[in-house]
Amino acid sequence: MRARYTRAMEGLYLACVGISGLALVVITLIIPYGVFMRYAMNSAASWPEPLAVLLMVLFSFVGGAAVYRANLHMAVVALLEAVSERTRKAMLALVDLCMLATALFMLGYGAHLVIVTWHQVIAEFPGLSVGITYLPIPIGGLITVLFIIERVWCGEPPRTSIMYSDQPQDLE
Repeated sequence: MRARYTRAMEGLYLACVGISGLALVVITLIIPYGVFMRYAMNSAASWPEPLAVLLMVLFSFVGGAAVYRANLHMAVVALLEAVSERTRKAMLALVDLCMLATALFMLGYGAHLVIVTWHQVIAEFPGLSVGITYLPIPIGGLITVLFIIERVWCGEPPRTSIMYSDQPQDLE
């Protein structure tokens, strides 16, 4: 069961990285287009900036969940290395509890924000709900909760994980 859950989280991690990467690529393409249209063609397009904001929210919350799973978030490693093993484990458990509280807050209040703003429309995209703008918040919270469950229940992802594919391998 744990191995199946870890495999599912591996797939979810890949999806997060892929979605975040695609969002970043699209942002990189549409911002220069907006600048070109405004300053070179003297005809500003109204949609590049709001679309870039939508994609940045998506990139931030979905990518943030992936960063948590990969254990690449900000941490004070020097403090962890200066304490005993028992204290280190307690501190890491506290980090997981704090992250769980944050992720549950994102999930609960993010969902409330989506519901409250669902019937408003974005001026530049009349067919698009404002709630869509906030949807990455509860989604990112849910994904982070799933990654926390993986870390607590299954431990750190195995060294064979795709997360470590950019690391040098031991030569035998």
